[in-house]
Amino acid sequence: MSILAFQMPDKVVMEKANDFHGTFEFKPLERGFGVTIGNALRRILLSSLEGYAITSVKFPSVLHEFSSIEGVVEDVTEMILNLKQVRFKKISDLTDNRIVVNVKNQSTVTAGDISKFSASFQVLNPDLVICHIDDKISFEVEIIVEKGRGYVSADEARNMELPLGHIPVDAIYTPIKNVKYSIENTRVEQKTDYEKLLIEVATDGSIHPEDALKGAAHILIQHFMLFSDQTMTFETQKMDEVSEVDEEMLRMRKLLKTALSDLDLSVRAFNCLKSADLKTLGDLARLDISDMMKFRNFGKKSLTELEQLISEKGLVFGMDVAKYRLDED
Repeated sequence: MSILAFQMPDKVVMEKANDFHGTFEFKPLERGFGVTIGNALRRILLSSLEGYAITSVKFPSVLHEFSSIEGVVEDVTEMILNLKQVRFKKISDLTDNRIVVNVKNQSTVTAGDISKFSASFQVLNPDLVICHIDDKISFEVEIIVEKGRGYVSADEARNMELPLGHIPVDAIYTPIKNVKYSIENTRVEQKTDYEKLLIEVATDGSIHPEDALKGAAHILIQHFMLFSDQTMTFETQKMDEVSEVDEEMLRMRKLLKTALSDLDLSVRAFNCLKSADLKTLGDLARLDISDMMKFRNFGKKSLTELEQLISEKGLVFGMDVAKYRLDED
């Protein structure tokens, strides 16, 4: 039996593009293929491309992120929140990823000051304010910039080996700021039921939108090729393996559903969590430390207590609890 040929696009049209934004047209497509291709490319663009980000910082004489520095308006937590927004582009083959910034005789420290102390990286948002300082002091910060993919939380980084005195930072590696796609009707000869896929890609400037789209398509093709490999064999998961997975799922679900009132928490810590409308261990584990520091009357002592609790339970802050389907009985 012959297979009917699909109507396929012969090219991708780049309607307009610069280093930060590009719009691409893909037509004609069979009905339904617009959302299939558009959604797959969007998800890969947002989560799977490589980029550079600050992974840890070190301030002289500062031991943790809940400190303040004399002569600096912002505390360390605020400065870290600003630093993790700095976007980088690699401009040399040098392997040194350590940058020591030392600023004097000025009242504002910006991301642009970082590039003055690095021959390896260009800062793409130089006007971003890091902090405000007394112009009579010398401000110093040491940062580590690394290559990665997607997003890695500071809590995950704590489990890795960090340079002495360094504070881990939420690393936002993805160079893609936003992706939108839309589907319109288009004509092929007399038929009007075909689709045109329009994709808009916004980047931080470290990668051209065209290269980003090509990279995402390449990743998608690599994965789909596995299914078309004639030598590929499909294996059925053994029942005992399935049983082990199910048991672990049930164990974690039961643990995360544990009421905070059933745990041996101090009155201060429990009241802070209660006022934030947190009821279960899962509610607590899904939070980042930075979220909790915004709670009223929440301090370092309560944080230490909760960090110990989470560690004893084999959990981490900022974990994805949704996969355990806590809304199910």
